[in-house]
Amino acid sequence: MKRLAIVLIVTGLSGCGSGDMDDLHRFVAETGKDMQGKIDPLPEVKAYEPFSYAAFDLPDPFKPRKLSTGGGGGMQPDLTRPKEPLEAFSLETLKMVGVLSQNGVNQAVIKTPDNAIYHIKKGNYMGQNFGLVTQISDSEVTLREIVQDSAGDWSERTSTLNLQE
Repeated sequence: MKRLAIVLIVTGLSGCGSGDMDDLHRFVAETGKDMQGKIDPLPEVKAYEPFSYAAFDLPDPFKPRKLSTGGGGGMQPDLTRPKEPLEAFSLETLKMVGVLSQNGVNQAVIKTPDNAIYHIKKGNYMGQNFGLVTQISDSEVTLREIVQDSAGDWSERTSTLNLQE
């Protein structure tokens, strides 16, 4: 039985190897005849020219600038006053989640990124730009911020923190 199986396999394989493959060889020869690889020349390498950094008298753009108490304009923040807790957070990360009214005074309920809750009223500070709370309504807190521009001058801007639903 084994011999019969071996004979059938050998006979089957011998039929596979003896075929007419001249047309295949002719096709490969004709197709490859027209194809020739073309390699672009290497680009010319430019000589290295060292750069001499001579701007040692200019301020380093990678070091943070310190807030200066002297600067242009008459408006400046009070850098000597003690910071309030909400001044540690940027205004974009704080959320107004409610308003309380007690004895006719509105107090805003502010939630910090670490989920702490603070009550603020008019005259408190919040945000990192010396933001003084100037008004609290049912839907928003209005702040007056004092920011320093690239020339060192201080300017005032108004920002609002809207009630989050």
